[in-house]
Parts: sequence; structure tokens; C-alpha cells
Amino acid sequence: MANRSTNTFKKKQREEEKRRKRLAKEAKKIERKEVKANRDPLLGEEDPDIAGIIPGPQPRPEE
Repeated sequence: MANRSTNTFKKKQREEEKRRKRLAKEAKKIERKEVKANRDPLLGEEDPDIAGIIPGPQPRPEE
């Protein structure tokens, strides 16, 4: 009979931990959404990752 209550207690602990993780995940999601909404949009600016890249064949580097 002692094993039964131990298993029930462990299950309750696991469920509580799952609930805490889920709440933390939801809080992070809401925070990311707010940060994204408050961020300044790039208006007409070129993406810094692709700045200066020319489409098409690239010239060969001079050796």
C-alpha cells in the first residue's frame, strides 16, 4: 500500500512540474511577442546581412 501512495505523490510532483514549465513557456512567449511588437520596423533600409550583394554571377577574385 505504501508504494501506491508514493507513486501518486510522484505523479503529483511530475504534473506540478509540467504545469510550472508550461506557465513559464507561456510567459516567455508573451514577452517575446511584446518585444517584437515594440521593436522599430526597418523602413526602406537594406537588410544588413545582404548589404552590398549583387544578384547574378559574381566577378572572379583577382589573384
